[in-house]
Amino acid sequence: MKKILLIMLSFVLTAALTACGGTGTPSGGEAGSRQESDAIHASDSIGRTEAPEGTDAPEASGTDKEPETDVTSKTLVIFFSATGTTKAVAQKISAIEGADLYEIKAEVPYTSADLDWTNSNSRSTKEQNDSSARPAIGGEKLSLQGYTKVYIGFPIWWGEEPRIMDTFVESYNFDGITVIPFCTSSSSGIGRSDKNLAEKAGSGSWKSGRRFGGSVSDSELRAFIDGLK
Repeated sequence: MKKILLIMLSFVLTAALTACGGTGTPSGGEAGSRQESDAIHASDSIGRTEAPEGTDAPEASGTDKEPETDVTSKTLVIFFSATGTTKAVAQKISAIEGADLYEIKAEVPYTSADLDWTNSNSRSTKEQNDSSARPAIGGEKLSLQGYTKVYIGFPIWWGEEPRIMDTFVESYNFDGITVIPFCTSSSSGIGRSDKNLAEKAGSGSWKSGRRFGGSVSDSELRAFIDGLK
């Protein structure tokens, strides 16, 4: 009888010890996975910099925020160009100065026939022979607010500025603006055109103008611009 009891007690103890061993967590079990996950999250935060309090975090690329512009130093290049020659020079000046561009467009565009200087009845000939002529300007009206330096370019017609330039300068107030006239021609100089425009404008600080050929180089224009400073 004692022998049977000893056998039964031995069986119970063996079962109890087996059960206790099963309560431990095997290597690689849930606790191990949790520790690995915690390690991953910890490493993910390494090198991530929070913006110090009181400062702004760097903005993501593609932001819609535009850089602030100092409008008190803005430069504008205005031009009238019937054949494209003056436009090309104006674009070069704009690129050198980092300036805005504005094109003066006639309400009724000039045709090749209109520009025929050999025809006494052509539109441009009639306009240039009439000092009171004021061709209408088309397109969007310009705002000069914020500009402190303005270049004004035009071709030379019959030794003077085209009458549409008179229309333009009489339509705007150039107070507080330094105005630099320039013209293009195959050979004719600027003549009195710069003075004519200054008188008709009646406002602004006008510089003496300069004549350029259509093939003027960037270096020549840079020298001209540097000489204004």
